[in-house]
Amino acid sequence: MPPSSLPDDRSLRVGLAGYGVGGRQFHVPALVGAGLEVAAVATANPERVAQARAELPDAVVVPDLDDLLEVDGLDLVVLATPTGLHAAQAERVIEAGVALVIDKPLARTATEAQRIVDLAAHSGVPLTVFQNRRFDPELAALLAVRDGGLVGEIRRAEYRWDRWRPVPKQRWRETQTAEEGAGLLLDLGSHLIDQAVILHGEIESVYAELSAHTMVAEDDVFVACRHTSGVVSHVMASSVNGAPGPRARVMGSTGAYLIGRQFDEVSAFNEFENSGDSVGWVIRGDAREPGPVVGACDQSDFYRAVGAALLSDDPQAAMPVDPRDAVHVLAVVDAARASHEGQRVVEVLTPGEAP
Repeated sequence: MPPSSLPDDRSLRVGLAGYGVGGRQFHVPALVGAGLEVAAVATANPERVAQARAELPDAVVVPDLDDLLEVDGLDLVVLATPTGLHAAQAERVIEAGVALVIDKPLARTATEAQRIVDLAAHSGVPLTVFQNRRFDPELAALLAVRDGGLVGEIRRAEYRWDRWRPVPKQRWRETQTAEEGAGLLLDLGSHLIDQAVILHGEIESVYAELSAHTMVAEDDVFVACRHTSGVVSHVMASSVNGAPGPRARVMGSTGAYLIGRQFDEVSAFNEFENSGDSVGWVIRGDAREPGPVVGACDQSDFYRAVGAALLSDDPQAAMPVDPRDAVHVLAVVDAARASHEGQRVVEVLTPGEAP
């Protein structure tokens, strides 16, 4: 039965591939919060099998994606697996004809991502990307600052996601190579670049500096982005910054806007903690005032939108994240790698777009 013809008393049934940090701590709470049923989980790790069975007692637990696709009545598959597996796994799900959510980043490169998008479109399979940070209060506040002209004409912006982890965790993100899909440029960088594009438009050229101090792939990232709007944004991510933050600083013609820390991260800029329900601060030299108050922000809204899209007449058009956005983000990532290697400014070339 297609999702569009679901009876009123049945929730959308979801198959989740992967029960690591992403699947267990981000996707499951968002899915449950949105009222979707996690009907099946694919993981071969014995510890994660035990966790899934204890935490999702009504879900079927299977060892791999092929077995997951054999579960009856799935309306949606979520890939919360390592980035290097996304392309091959997405192809398998699309061939099975099941709607698909892929955790960010969509793939390792823009070319690989475009192949996934093209295959899904050709097969008529709805596809979207889990850019969950679009549903955070920081982005809502930044949009309010931009749209309300609170700092005048925006000229330059800095978006940062820092951590202090001098001893890296022993996970695939820290132990695999960038070519395999690991590293901060693809991980945190894909969130920050996506945010910068939403706020200031597509990116036409980049200059990047990438370092690997404690990890196999990069653990310290700086990317200067020139947007088609004329705004220049600096994207920074690090796991080796002993003074994390500030999360964002936007400079405009009549002042600046600053967010001291990510809501769920530590910061060395505690004097810029949010004031009450306001997010961030509008600053003009020595003077400052609380930033905008935004409504409730809930990452479950991503899956609420996915559920509504699957029940709509045009599921792909109604998806909360256009997968072509993710292709552009990866084109920026690809250009950043080329910039670092050549120590030069590199033009961003997005597959699927006219030159």
